[in-house]
Amino acid sequence: MRTRLMAGVVLAAVTGMLVSPCVAQAQLSETQSFLATLDTQYRTLADVTYHVASGYENKLDLYLPRNADGPTPVVVWIHGGGWVGGTKEAYLLRLMPYFEMGWAVVNVEYRMAQVALAPAAVEDCLCALRWVVANAEQYNLDSSGIVVTGHSAGGHLALTTGMIPPETGLDRPCRGGGGAPIQVAAIVNWYGISDVVDLLDGPNQKSYAVQWLGSLPDREEVARRVSPQTYVRPNLPPILTIHGDADPVVPYEQSVQLKAKLDAADVPNELHTVPGGGHGGFTPAQQVEVFDVIHRFFDKHGLK
Repeated sequence: MRTRLMAGVVLAAVTGMLVSPCVAQAQLSETQSFLATLDTQYRTLADVTYHVASGYENKLDLYLPRNADGPTPVVVWIHGGGWVGGTKEAYLLRLMPYFEMGWAVVNVEYRMAQVALAPAAVEDCLCALRWVVANAEQYNLDSSGIVVTGHSAGGHLALTTGMIPPETGLDRPCRGGGGAPIQVAAIVNWYGISDVVDLLDGPNQKSYAVQWLGSLPDREEVARRVSPQTYVRPNLPPILTIHGDADPVVPYEQSVQLKAKLDAADVPNELHTVPGGGHGGFTPAQQVEVFDVIHRFFDKHGLK
């Protein structure tokens, strides 16, 4: 139980979201002990180029457990920022719970709207997944134990990365001569967009979505093509969605709709609702609860 709690406590404590001085002291004691040994437990390979497109080198960072006795399961983390901002480096603290779990982590960047409009970011993340599988043996990664995850736009990209089939052609730029389907082990979606069309016009219109689609003449068709709800079908990997029901940035209703469609297709999935939760920024107690849910989800689906 201590390990399960520490996964959330590490993130909550390190980011300074502490509930009281006495609790903070106890949390920091365990957190400091863990962080003090982190460098001896992991090695880092930064800014590895996984794909070049639009004249832009897409890079990723690898965090690899030292002295692993076999291939390690891997979390592919995709940052948020509405497809128009954010960097992989800015969200390093969000990786801490996965380090504490002993997983390898791949931290992915992708083309922003100012470099290339939709569906570029989706293409890039599919290419990142193919890169991880192609290089799994070199980095001692378990290609059968890949979990894709991210928050906000990164949650959307985690969903598309794990759900989009090869026949769409969205991974064609990096498929090479192979192109065999890749099945991830699970998807953990933190308040990600699942219906991009919904954000282009009407009451749920969001400026970041409008900017990502720009003035594309077929923007609704492209938006549908990059919407996770478009790809709901049987035999998808297990999907866990985490969403606050007071989120002002990504409509909570989209996660409810996604769950209903996944249920109808008999896809194993869960929706963990954070009561009163906004667009992230959950309390320490809520954060600990979320990671306890993630642990149970991993256990349920054989991810150790």
